[in-house]
Amino acid sequence: MTTVPAGPQITEAVPTLRRSRWRRWLAISATTILAPVLLLVLAELALRVFGVGTPTAVTRPCTDQGHPAYCDNPSFAAPFFPEGMFRTPRPFVIPARKQPGTYRIFVLGESVAWGDPDPTYGFARYLEVMLRQRFPQVKFEVINTSITAINSHALLPMVEDLVHYQPDLFVIYTGNTEVVGPFGPGTVLTPWDLSLPAIRARIFFNSTRLGQLVGKVSRTSQKNEWRGMEMFLDRQVRADSPQMRPVYENFAANLRDIVAVAHRSGAQVVISTVATNLKDCAPFASLHREGIREDELRSWEGLVQRGADLESAGSYAEALKLYLSAAEIDPQYAELQFRIARCLWALGDFAGAKERFVRAQDLDTLRFRADSRLNEVIRALAGAGPGVGVVDAAAVLAGESAHKVPGSELFYEHVHMNPRGTYLIARAFFRQVDSMLPAELRHGAMSDDVASQEHCERLLAFTPYDRLRVAGLVLAKLERPPFTNQLNHSEELRRMKSEAEGSTNYGEIVAEYQWAIMQNPQDRLLHLNYGFLLHRYDPAAAEQELRLALPYDNAPVLCNWRKFD
Repeated sequence: MTTVPAGPQITEAVPTLRRSRWRRWLAISATTILAPVLLLVLAELALRVFGVGTPTAVTRPCTDQGHPAYCDNPSFAAPFFPEGMFRTPRPFVIPARKQPGTYRIFVLGESVAWGDPDPTYGFARYLEVMLRQRFPQVKFEVINTSITAINSHALLPMVEDLVHYQPDLFVIYTGNTEVVGPFGPGTVLTPWDLSLPAIRARIFFNSTRLGQLVGKVSRTSQKNEWRGMEMFLDRQVRADSPQMRPVYENFAANLRDIVAVAHRSGAQVVISTVATNLKDCAPFASLHREGIREDELRSWEGLVQRGADLESAGSYAEALKLYLSAAEIDPQYAELQFRIARCLWALGDFAGAKERFVRAQDLDTLRFRADSRLNEVIRALAGAGPGVGVVDAAAVLAGESAHKVPGSELFYEHVHMNPRGTYLIARAFFRQVDSMLPAELRHGAMSDDVASQEHCERLLAFTPYDRLRVAGLVLAKLERPPFTNQLNHSEELRRMKSEAEGSTNYGEIVAEYQWAIMQNPQDRLLHLNYGFLLHRYDPAAAEQELRLALPYDNAPVLCNWRKFD
């Protein structure tokens, strides 16, 4: 029997068969993948044409004194907040044409960077005054685009938008709301997801008109309303929760990408660690360690109760012994660590007290303060290369505190600084920015030192009247949960009430405002606060001042900075 060799017709049929299969695969792919994508693109374009949804860029076109500009876009928050709970920046304006000799700084972050409790006296304002006094020959534009309750997931798309507006520098202060902000494990604002790619995909989809329509259709009829920190009371997250690991990883990835985006645009970045109130801010919530037995819990409760009685009586050494015995049963209860810290402080062991205060903060299960590990992520950026400056705000405020433990001498409550703390943070940023300015802008500097706190506050018209007003805002916050749940709530409430009491001389306050406005007539925020001061006594003059405060053409007179007090 003989074998017939394969003829050329058989050999040539093999590649033909392969090409046929490849075409079929392409056809199937086009049907199953490309066609749906094309339909989604067409749907998105149709929704835009018919005006469904809103743009979610950081800015929107506007005019300022008849000149083209870009202003804050309240709809930017749509991908990050439920409808009815949008947080927005204070109104800002970016001139479309950047004038020669201008140095443009964008400030980004959450409530501390925004300037809570009153953005007209936030650290960005102090920084602007310091720069203007040191370098009068330079036109500094310090544009605060910060938004309360956001986190690094929102900051990255903000920077990706803002690099189109010729930034010279980004100043970033973030970390306090990494867990409770959008897409964090302790949030009430969005679904939570471990995966950073999934989070970014969701943000992208939510920013499209199609995503907004889907969200509106799927939304329940329940009305959403912003209620501040008390909305998060049932969203406790343990320090050792598996949910925390991706928080740190995502935070680091977002910060690295923010720096990379800024660098590609030619801008520099200054980022800061987060300073927190350690000594006078008891944990907001605590949870016992998992697996604790009922008999162990009874023993723990008995030890803590007896210790609390002794602590109240001033017997700190005896109380400490009982607290330490309780900590052997359950060392993860944040409030217990705070009690131990207070006893150590009273006994003069300040180093031991600081260690326990830090542990109490890190174990707090309502995570409204950046913990130690988040700050380590920020410090790691110090070696990220040229054009990146790291300000260690936590160390700065520690250095200005008794025994290096920050407390109420620098903070209103858990993270928001009082005037002294705000000035110190601004001064630290100023020194870093000063060292990064181009040499050509440094010619003509007025002095070698930074403006004093007193001089800054004169220029900002931070008058005795405004100090009382701001203290009243803080007091109203402290009278609500979760502050009412803190171990030392009554002490802090008494302290704040004393700061909110007092009287002022109207004539002297008016004179202070008039002097500050004479120094910088273009400062719209001075006109804003002066208008609010005048509205009770001279409505016509108040209206004139408030019109001078308009952030841009056709803006509402009161905007969203603050309501009448």
